[in-house]
Amino acid sequence: MVDVVVVGAGIMGSATAYALACEGCDVTLVEQFRVGHCHGSSHGRSRIVRLAYPEVEFVELAKESFAGWRELEREAGVGLLELNGLLELVDDPAQSSRDALDSAGAEYELLAAEAAWQRWPVSVPDGWTALFQPEAGIVRADLAHRAFVDRAQAHGARLQEDTRVDSLDELAAKAVVVTAGPWVSVFFPDLPVHTTRETVAYFKRDGDPLPSIVQLDPVTRGHAMYSLHDPVHGLKAGAHHAGARIGPDEEGGPDSALVERVAEWVARTYPDADPDPVAAEACMYTTTPDEHFILERRGRVVIGSACSGHGFKFAPAIGRRLAQMTADIL
Repeated sequence: MVDVVVVGAGIMGSATAYALACEGCDVTLVEQFRVGHCHGSSHGRSRIVRLAYPEVEFVELAKESFAGWRELEREAGVGLLELNGLLELVDDPAQSSRDALDSAGAEYELLAAEAAWQRWPVSVPDGWTALFQPEAGIVRADLAHRAFVDRAQAHGARLQEDTRVDSLDELAAKAVVVTAGPWVSVFFPDLPVHTTRETVAYFKRDGDPLPSIVQLDPVTRGHAMYSLHDPVHGLKAGAHHAGARIGPDEEGGPDSALVERVAEWVARTYPDADPDPVAAEACMYTTTPDEHFILERRGRVVIGSACSGHGFKFAPAIGRRLAQMTADIL
């Protein structure tokens, strides 16, 4: 019997397996597809990393995660973070992350639309404010994911791909960690989550990378649109939480209507980008009502799921927390 089986080798499962293996645990990481597959939530070349959050606990979690990414960079010998800052676009400065950043002692600037335009070729809606936070940019998602898997194996973890788990009872382990993303409801149908298929689009943009952007909805204060650097085409953009509810095993690809909506926003926001998308892809969100994460223990099982479309950046910190919860079982 092994110490731990981690079910799901996406970014959270891989980070957890790495953290457990570093502590000397006997770990098996199980994946129903192949690492890097496009059926879940962890594929793609880039994700936004940022400190700017309206809740101070997320700012602090992001700080911890930045340190974890740097540790992984050093151990893996590969660059993962590309920090060009973040622009948070808000209708009212009170909607921005300034208060949480103040509480956390993080640096930021508030810029009027014209002042932002003078610094970057980015169009901010008239009358809006741009909060610029320098400790932000992208993490090279595919490289980071692979680094967690490779370093977990280097510390002794075993990887089993093309292995679908239908019941946790079949696993001979002292502890089980479920990081199954949109498949978490297969094991725990009582969890308050729903799954959606989201769409991102890619656009040709030359020149130096710009800050990542999140544009907040004036009504909900949630993210409406977002964009970030893509290492191949130059620009990646999407509409946050705009996809249709759908099960993880249902077939489907990018939503053409969402691609059109994103392209219209890119045309308004980036005058130096080609507004005709060169590619689009889909990914799954697994979302809780408050968009916080589920980190929960049930007997010998630890659940780490429901990243609600914004979890990738926190993988180093979440992986450590899930590993600590698992160590309490062993």
